Amino acid sequence: MSGVPNVSCVIPVLDDAARLRRCLASITRGEYPVERLEVIVVDNGSRDGSDRVALEAGARLLVCPGLRVAGLRNRGAAAAGGEVLAFIDADHEIDPGWMACAIEDLSRPAVGAVGAPYLVPAVATWVQRAFDGMRHRRAGCFEVEWLASGNLAVWRREFERLHGFDEGLETCEDYDLCQRLRAGGLRLLSDDRLKSVHYGDPATLRQLFRTQLWHGRDNLRAGLRGPLTLRGLPSLLIPVIELGWLAAGVAGLLAAPAGLLLTASAPLGIGAFAALRAGLMTAHRPGVRPIDIAQAFAVACVYDLARALALVYRASHPDSGDDGPGIQTA
Repeated sequence: MSGVPNVSCVIPVLDDAARLRRCLASITRGEYPVERLEVIVVDNGSRDGSDRVALEAGARLLVCPGLRVAGLRNRGAAAAGGEVLAFIDADHEIDPGWMACAIEDLSRPAVGAVGAPYLVPAVATWVQRAFDGMRHRRAGCFEVEWLASGNLAVWRREFERLHGFDEGLETCEDYDLCQRLRAGGLRLLSDDRLKSVHYGDPATLRQLFRTQLWHGRDNLRAGLRGPLTLRGLPSLLIPVIELGWLAAGVAGLLAAPAGLLLTASAPLGIGAFAALRAGLMTAHRPGVRPIDIAQAFAVACVYDLARALALVYRASHPDSGDDGPGIQTA
């Protein structure tokens, strides 16, 4: 066992006891040697018994109220003893072979971090199924430009070299970390064996709007830090363009009736981008029906609108009410 790295799982949580219990159970029933595994739950000040769930599962508990998710993950990483840090969100359930596959991929040359796109639960709403089409999956193991931090494994030495997640970012802190890893000459690998079911996807269009209105707030700030790529430009430019169309539409309404043509251009422009996105979301699905395309279009419209408005409206976390930002769990 001397060649098997020690792995520290870091799990941030806020009032998510039921899903945390499922997450911890999926880790403990995994195939990785238990003597090489450490589980750290970083509680953001839960009131629903999440702390008790963590202790009952044998996890190490850190209570860190009032922090953003970047800070929670950093506190967990600072307390960890493993050579590998596995960041797993409380609303995830990982495959039994997840840990071993992550170590195998991290052992490849010049790899800094590994992960994979999330999977939707077996029982999901049409919004969740359509939204899942935005996750670009490929069979096998291949290099990518970004990995989400809900199921991300990274070498601790590289994480510490970069001083961890940027706690100045409220969202997109995982994208920022990935770009800094890449700027340091390291590769990011996505492997479809790293299966992780995500139970936190928004179930309705309203939830999707609120989530993306919050999640898109640091999109430009993190994205413009680079390195910029052609593949990453659309996620930066489309919200800016659509915000321009929205502004033009409002200006047209104020200048009515002379500005009605300008007003009409806003929904047409946003709709065109949403139609293109919906096409990409359904392109690789077998047996696509008209209703699937319509649902993808509705999800794309809501997603794009929220991301555009996020550039000018500072929304609170959708699960935090009006009392503060909460933590990012999706």
